[in-house]
Amino acid sequence: MKLKFATLALAGVAVAALSSTASAADCDEIHLGSAISLTGKYATNGVHAKNGYEFAIKKIAENGGVKIGDKCYNFRVSYYDDESKGDRGATLAERLINQDGVQYMLGPYSSGLTKAIAPVTEKYQIPMVEAEGASRSLFNKGYKYLFAVLSTSEQYLASAITLAAEMATANGKDPSSVKVAVAVENDPFSLDIRAGVLEDAGKQGMKIVIDEKLPRDLSDMTAILTKVKLLKPDVLIVSGHSKGAATAVRQIGEQKISVPMVAITHCEAADVTGNFGEFAENILCSTQWAETLTYEDPIFGSAANYEKEFKAAYSEYASKKVPYQTAQASAAVYVFKDAFERAGSLDKEKVRDAIAATNLSTFYGDIKFSDSGNNIAKPMVLRQIQGGEYNVVAPSKFASHKLVWPRK
Repeated sequence: MKLKFATLALAGVAVAALSSTASAADCDEIHLGSAISLTGKYATNGVHAKNGYEFAIKKIAENGGVKIGDKCYNFRVSYYDDESKGDRGATLAERLINQDGVQYMLGPYSSGLTKAIAPVTEKYQIPMVEAEGASRSLFNKGYKYLFAVLSTSEQYLASAITLAAEMATANGKDPSSVKVAVAVENDPFSLDIRAGVLEDAGKQGMKIVIDEKLPRDLSDMTAILTKVKLLKPDVLIVSGHSKGAATAVRQIGEQKISVPMVAITHCEAADVTGNFGEFAENILCSTQWAETLTYEDPIFGSAANYEKEFKAAYSEYASKKVPYQTAQASAAVYVFKDAFERAGSLDKEKVRDAIAATNLSTFYGDIKFSDSGNNIAKPMVLRQIQGGEYNVVAPSKFASHKLVWPRK
């Protein structure tokens, strides 16, 4: 056990050293911690989130750092790899707090990992601003130190049900005639998405013809798609993080599944356009953020400018969309900057109270926390892949393009 923790320590120090933004000579440091998925099934999005954290740290440093009184500070983050495992994440959170002296935490990736870590940060009264745990079950526990910048998960694909109802009405049919198929991962995030879809479909009187869990390894949904061919739903909802999104788009294309509307999560993170080309055409993708939205702030500028500068800093994103997981990670760091400055202190209780009172406009959207810690100021949007591009089609006030329906 001692050897294992020694290995973890060396790995954490190495990662932190590589990832820390060099502080300006006249600024001190504020030490943040994060146990995040750099390996395992959530590694793709874990890396996206880490890159978002580091980009924000760099931008804040370039803009004078965090100003508290007559002093300035730059953020530094110590990262440990939770290997996409909840028990490991909780252990690493304990380590960051008790051995590394971290007093402020950035969240892990996924609702499941956030659910594992939140009791630890709550136990030690450590403020955690998280960007990647959307499950509404995180916000009914009475936590006082957990804050999330993103919209909760039941909202992710519920808007697809609204769209399907609108399409039915426009074509002279009753929304209750719409048949819905649901296939989700058996994890807190995806189960919340399912709950939101079922709730909204129920309000419209729609019939749920398929309600299935994706296989544990998320690598094959052939059995579910066989049912889709047989039952011919009007809407297919899929949620399985990046791996599930890749499997869905690939197999829907390979098996020539014809459904008028297909809506999935994690399109950008899985790079479904780059990996699967025309198979991804006209699929609807839920997103927390899009570069075409009219959000902006003094640090990152507009949403479009954020994407431009992030791509310049991370060349691996140059030919694809910057995933919303990255943008919201940057927004979480910005919340900390704003809270420290309003608190005027490094005292973690004063910082916690300042976070709770956040009312911030950012390139990512508005951020205001409920008493439960979830962001109540920002809506979800739906984008449709049209000609290989992600175009916002809902809600209507954010839409830049018309919905292509039925899906070809």
